[in-house]
Amino acid sequence: MALDLAEAVCSIATKATAANWRDAIRLAGEGLVAGGAATDEYTAQMIDAVEVHGPYIVIAPGIALAHARPSEAVLQGGLSWVSLEQPVEFGHSKNDPVSLVIGLAAVDHTTHIDVLRALAGVLSQKDILNQLVAVTTADELRSLLSKASSI
Repeated sequence: MALDLAEAVCSIATKATAANWRDAIRLAGEGLVAGGAATDEYTAQMIDAVEVHGPYIVIAPGIALAHARPSEAVLQGGLSWVSLEQPVEFGHSKNDPVSLVIGLAAVDHTTHIDVLRALAGVLSQKDILNQLVAVTTADELRSLLSKASSI
């Protein structure tokens, strides 16, 4: 049975405003905190990871998977979803600008693999991705994620 991504997402913000990539990651981190998946320290760790390693979290055109190493700042596994009203630049040579930031909190190096597999399956469907980026409410997003997860 396929994992329902709608159940894995602990926080959703649609058409959010970010001035730059740090603000975009902060929004994803705030979602993880609000959803009980991580502490504010994890948000700082996600930003530090990009400052140290560059924009490697920009995994596809328009999509960033904000994350850091598992740490004590992760309380439980979870995803946050932030679609941006205006895309922001992360400094990636091919995949900028970013309009969707997905925050990932992982408690270890393996338990989140099924979530990532399901996420990759959904995001690889261009027609579904376009709909996911365009939604304006959390209910719309959860409905689309459930539908896409079952395909």
